[in-house]
Amino acid sequence: MSALLQHVAIIMDGNGRWAERRGLPRLEGHRRGLETVRVIVEETGRLGIPFLTLYSFSTENWRRPLQEVQGLLALFEEAILRYGEELKRNNVRVRFLGRRDGLPEHLKAMMHELEEQTAINQSLTLNLALNYGGRDEILRAVQRFQKAQGDWSTLSEETFRVFLDTENQPDPDLLIRTGGERRISNFLLWQIAYTELWFTDTLWPDFTVSHFHQALEDFARRKRKFGGLG
Repeated sequence: MSALLQHVAIIMDGNGRWAERRGLPRLEGHRRGLETVRVIVEETGRLGIPFLTLYSFSTENWRRPLQEVQGLLALFEEAILRYGEELKRNNVRVRFLGRRDGLPEHLKAMMHELEEQTAINQSLTLNLALNYGGRDEILRAVQRFQKAQGDWSTLSEETFRVFLDTENQPDPDLLIRTGGERRISNFLLWQIAYTELWFTDTLWPDFTVSHFHQALEDFARRKRKFGGLG
C-alpha cells in the first residue's frame, strides 16, 4: 500500500460535537481527540506511509469563543509536552504549517524546538497545520517567491511549490474528513488538486484504526487518472 500512497491528509472534525453529545465541555472533545491523533500517527508510521498532515487549527478558528480558543492553544502546548518525546523516539519528523504570527510566544518557541529536535528523523513526516488557511498559504508563498526571486517569467508550478508550507513534499494522495461535513474548509487548496477524498460521519474522537483502514482500502480500489485516461 505504501508504494502507492505517500501522503494522507486529515480534517479532524467533530471534537466539539462529541463532547456536547455527552454533556461535556467542548474542550474535553478536543482532549479526547488527541488520543485519536496518537493512534493514527502510530498506525501511519507502522504502515510505512511517509507523510501525514493533520488540520489542527485554522485561520478561521479564531472566530470561536475566546475561552475555547485559549483552551485549544493551551492544549497544543500540553500535547507537545505530552507526546514530544514519544515522537522523537519513534523517529517522527514534525513540521508545523501555517502562520506563526498571532500565536503565543511560548507556544511558538515550543513548536520551533520540536521541529529542531525532530529534523533528522526519517520514518514519518508529521505536518501539523496550526493557524493554517489554504488561501493564506498561497498568498504567503507568492510573497516569498517575490522576495526570493521576483522574476515572474521563471514562475511555474514546480518553482512555486517550493515556497508553499509543504515545500517539496508530495501532494496528498488521500484526504480524509471526519464529522459528517462534505467540504474542504480552506485546507491545502493548492496541494489537493488531484487528491482523492473520503468522508465519514464518524466524529474524530471515535475514529479508529479500523476506520482508517476503510479509507485506505477505498483509496486502493480507486483508479486515478490525473486528467488522462489512466
